[in-house]
Amino acid sequence: MPVAADYDPEPAFFALGDDYADAVRPADFPEPTLRWRHDRAAAEVGLGSLTEAEWVDHFGRFTPLPGQPGPIAMRYHGHQFRTYNPDLGDGRGFLAAQLRDQTGRLMDLGTKGSGQTPWSRGADGRLTLKGGVREVLAASMLEALGVPTSRALSLMETGEALERHDEPSPTRSAVLVRLSHSHVRFGTFQRAAYLGRADQIGTLVEHVRALYHPGVAEGDAAGLLREIVAASARLVARWVAAGFVHGVLNTDNLNVTGESFDYGPWRFLPHYEPGFTAAYFDQTGLYAFARQPEAVFWNLTQLAGCLKLVADTELLVEALNGFGQSYIRELRAAFLMRLGVTSLGEAADQRLLDASLALLREKGDDLRWEPLFFDWFTGFSSSERALRGPRRAVWQGEAFDAFRFALFEHEPDRPERLEHPAFARAEPEEMLIGEVESIWEAIADRDDWAPFQEKLARIETARVAYQLDGR
Repeated sequence: MPVAADYDPEPAFFALGDDYADAVRPADFPEPTLRWRHDRAAAEVGLGSLTEAEWVDHFGRFTPLPGQPGPIAMRYHGHQFRTYNPDLGDGRGFLAAQLRDQTGRLMDLGTKGSGQTPWSRGADGRLTLKGGVREVLAASMLEALGVPTSRALSLMETGEALERHDEPSPTRSAVLVRLSHSHVRFGTFQRAAYLGRADQIGTLVEHVRALYHPGVAEGDAAGLLREIVAASARLVARWVAAGFVHGVLNTDNLNVTGESFDYGPWRFLPHYEPGFTAAYFDQTGLYAFARQPEAVFWNLTQLAGCLKLVADTELLVEALNGFGQSYIRELRAAFLMRLGVTSLGEAADQRLLDASLALLREKGDDLRWEPLFFDWFTGFSSSERALRGPRRAVWQGEAFDAFRFALFEHEPDRPERLEHPAFARAEPEEMLIGEVESIWEAIADRDDWAPFQEKLARIETARVAYQLDGR
């Protein structure tokens, strides 16, 4: 089937061989029906000209794209809630293709819900339609808020009924395709280390270095770790600035490029709450909102432990020790980005970060997370609209005065962004769980996809208005 002229296949991970993945067959779905297609993302990798029939063929029946060798389920291990599990791997997904985007980045097309693999552990390898809808919404919102993230390229309903113990059943089935810079997980290295295969660790180091961190010298595993530490620090800082709670920060859910993916029962904060958790089964709060930096650092230490097979321990420790400073630096930058102001230096930027968190903490339920950034976007340029807006009664008191002083020290960054019609609205675009459930109920009860499509359109409007770059 024809594809766009700029389509550029490069199945790099496939070339590593069967030590790292297994060839698999996709499930034979009875009635694949297209529910979501990310046209902007598709165009970036040369797939924008696919007709709907071609799209369904490639992403509902998984006929390989030209130049691609066919799907493979990737092998990996991982710590799940800090308990090691050697029985993981792609159990309901596979790597379908690898392409170059318009900037030359290597991009993975990875699936979720595409059927059983050798790593399914007796499960059906399927994804609920509700799970697919939730991932499309979360990925879109994260991108709009400037968070490095995979994007939902395609959502196909498959025509199957699934039995699940944690939601009403039977429930509808779906298959998702996500577009991501890499699906090489920390757990990919953990499997090789578990098997004592220093040769595989060395191969992975070179693969990841050459394709994703080419500034690192050949064979420099500690240098590669430094880059992954920096990317991971940036990622978790952007999560915090977005008020995002990942939910399942296991080592198999973090990758070498520092992108959000496989975030399970995610949530966005309704208001400042450090102990807020996304997963009902996270009973100890291990992955609570404010503990996410700790969780990411712990996972990085596991990756470093794998690299000891090929690198000097002292150099790896030195690389790990850079996480704390990187995270604080990235958190300051993330809050400046969200508030739409320029840097004034470390001390002033830290004052603004501290004042923002103090204001969110003091106002509690009276101030949701997202309105702070919406009302005061570009700093003093927004003063009049904020003080006349629906939260004018909130913007008072000592904590607010300290915040406003710290904010007004900083110059607006591209204040012309306020001219976008999105900023004439009284409320920001948010992604709170009540709305997510309402969107799903319309689909489940009436097969009404209008709220889903309308929400995605509003998120896209917010993305264009904010102009935040999460890459």
